[in-house]
Amino acid sequence: MTVETVARVRVGGGVAVERLICHPRLPLIAGLDSARPAVHIWDARDLRALGTVGADAAGYEQDNAWERVLRAPATAWHPGEPVLMVSVAGTVLRWTPSGEFALAGLPPTAAYRGLAFGPGGRTLWATPAATAADSWERSDVIDLETGDIGAGPGWDTGVASHPAGGLALTLRSNQGATLGLFARVDERAAPAGLRVLRRALILDVDGYETPIFSPDGRYLAIRGNAYGNSLDVFEFPSLDNVLSMTLGDPSPGYPYPQEWLDRMRAWSRHNIAFGARPGVLWIGTPEGALVEADLDNQRSARHDTPTGAAVTALGVTAAGNLVVADADGALILVAADGATPAAAPEPVAAFLTGTTEVDPGTDLDSQLVLTDGARSWEPGDPATVDTVTDADPTWLRIQVQLNRIGGGPA
Repeated sequence: MTVETVARVRVGGGVAVERLICHPRLPLIAGLDSARPAVHIWDARDLRALGTVGADAAGYEQDNAWERVLRAPATAWHPGEPVLMVSVAGTVLRWTPSGEFALAGLPPTAAYRGLAFGPGGRTLWATPAATAADSWERSDVIDLETGDIGAGPGWDTGVASHPAGGLALTLRSNQGATLGLFARVDERAAPAGLRVLRRALILDVDGYETPIFSPDGRYLAIRGNAYGNSLDVFEFPSLDNVLSMTLGDPSPGYPYPQEWLDRMRAWSRHNIAFGARPGVLWIGTPEGALVEADLDNQRSARHDTPTGAAVTALGVTAAGNLVVADADGALILVAADGATPAAAPEPVAAFLTGTTEVDPGTDLDSQLVLTDGARSWEPGDPATVDTVTDADPTWLRIQVQLNRIGGGPA
């Protein structure tokens, strides 16, 4: 296809946008400022600036990655209205085209690192829990109409909702392994809740980004991890892994040469987006190119961006247009190359039929049926593995070491 530019603007001060979050139904785009904990909002039709949350925020300390993690905003678009929730500096702000104000009634201990709306927009899911002693093991379920706050399951890396509805995927991270937890979305309850299911993904190590579903719901992609630029794509509902690769150079192992670290960090962590055309995943590169990966036909094509600068973020608007942010502070709107297909509900129904909900009163690890997209493990299976090779994932090799000394789950 030809990459056709529809609109192009420069972000204030030429600062790069490091993440793009597009409204699922309305022509709105939010982007995280790479220099400070601020969120810019644009009209997705012509990239007209609509406002900034945190416009006066102090900048991040240079080369202080942990400070950036602690101060970076968390965001969530309302599923049907022009409302953006932003959690920053211990406050949740509600932005609308007419202004912004703080969400009242939250506990003084609220310091949410993740936000997501439930279906219908009445419920806000937030993590870590504000009032629980084991805050990262739980989340808050906020009824925006009554102000009541209930308890939800633990999650730490965003919530991806299947476009057909009724199912969500989030991550629960650990240094040894990350669980991709699927949850039935109880849309009839008020507030809507997440009911974790037994069938789950297991990903090696940690440091992943929020999963994304393709618009037609046939694929899900996960970008990470902390030790390399991994990219995994799974079919849905089979969860078969159809693409597993490292973007750039594979990890040479610890201790990491500085040259390799610099090349690894040149890749954006938010550089993938599913396009309007079914089965197409877009990948932005540090060389200023867009790679069009056709998953259905197992082929790819490279396209130059108009500026040639490193891609810092990708997103797809509700109309199916691709949005590209680059290191020179440009924001570029690229025309869609096809009509966005509707997601069918049957795959979600099939997935739900093939699993059951976990018992919240029982240890989670003892209930999950795990898959990495190639192999599966029933509950208790990892604790019986006694042989591994260097080709096996880190989490399984750690598990075998624990098995040999009589330990528990990795």
